[in-house]
Amino acid sequence: MAKDILKATNQNNVKIAKALPDEMGGFMMLHNAALEDGALDPKTKELIALGIAISVRCEPCIVSHTDSLIAMGVTREEIEETIAVALFMGGGPSLVYGGKALAAFDELKK
Repeated sequence: MAKDILKATNQNNVKIAKALPDEMGGFMMLHNAALEDGALDPKTKELIALGIAISVRCEPCIVSHTDSLIAMGVTREEIEETIAVALFMGGGPSLVYGGKALAAFDELKK
């Protein structure tokens, strides 16, 4: 399921980039600037993004950030601790979407 969500999300992003090149270019500049190495390293920033994605219940965001984190060498334990913080901040809904993040990690890591 996570692989299908990731594929559909990426395909939709390509369509948006073709339809709205200036807007997508601006978004990608923001994306790249936000994730630059600074006081926080990029992996920490992606973990924060994952926690926010869980809290706001955005499944495509969960899958996308999980995929990026896997490429950065994240461990299952780091995902679990990120879910714990999201649970603390988001309550019951974050519990359900935290489960989705863990399932996405397990599927995408294979």
